Amino acid sequence: MYPTPSNPGDGTAAARKAMTLHRLAAMRAAGEKITMLTCYDASFARLLDDAGVDVLLIGDSLGMTLQGRDSTLPVTLDEMAYHVQCVARGNRHAWIVGDLPFGSYHTGTEQALLSAARLMQSGAHMVKLEGGGWTVPVVRHLVERGIPVCAHLGLTPQSVHALGGYRIQGRDDDGAARLLHEARELAEAGASMLVVELIPSTLGQQLTESLPIPVIGIGAGPGCSGQVLVLHDMLGVTRGKLPRFVRNFMAGADSIESAVRAYVAAVKDGSFPDPAVHGY
Repeated sequence: MYPTPSNPGDGTAAARKAMTLHRLAAMRAAGEKITMLTCYDASFARLLDDAGVDVLLIGDSLGMTLQGRDSTLPVTLDEMAYHVQCVARGNRHAWIVGDLPFGSYHTGTEQALLSAARLMQSGAHMVKLEGGGWTVPVVRHLVERGIPVCAHLGLTPQSVHALGGYRIQGRDDDGAARLLHEARELAEAGASMLVVELIPSTLGQQLTESLPIPVIGIGAGPGCSGQVLVLHDMLGVTRGKLPRFVRNFMAGADSIESAVRAYVAAVKDGSFPDPAVHGY
């Protein structure tokens, strides 16, 4: 039995079975919100899994949160594989998604296959890559070879310089139409999940309603199939000004685990994100 609004965050080993793609699809179909958090090591993997988080994302955000860099671009495939291994050792039930870092899939399908195989052999259940259009044949190539793929549209941090900074995407009609078109292409190519970042809430809901796969939002409104946040952001660890879509779940919590359980409960019951506070 997975955490539900009436039973938030009850993530005991006896209560949970290992997450699968089939289960994630069933949750989307049933309208049960999917919870995802970034995770980079075994200790947090065990804690997040015990707290009922459905999906652990080993994000290339580790370049900023763990390494102190100013972007995700310097993160290497070796570094990603190491952190995937760490998370896999601590996890028991959650679905594990590993980011393909910048430069690890950009030269074509064969490079992407070798990079994805590296993360899968390290313990990932799925790989994530950023962008639409040119990534469609890459997604198809990986899926045809048995590698589940999560796509990522909207603000794509690996393209931050081309996008002109960390800016909201899909605000005008042309931008929204492009994102909808790219999302449909990626789903048709076989992507099993889509992360959408920093887009208007109305567009997040439109994407969710028009696609046959789970859509996980970060700054994309409450209408998505689920939500993801960077762990360090939602625990109040990150210094400086944070995006408005972040909520500090440590505020009022007596432990990290209770903060994570509060996040799981808030996503499941729809109280997070609040479009008036966290949306665009």
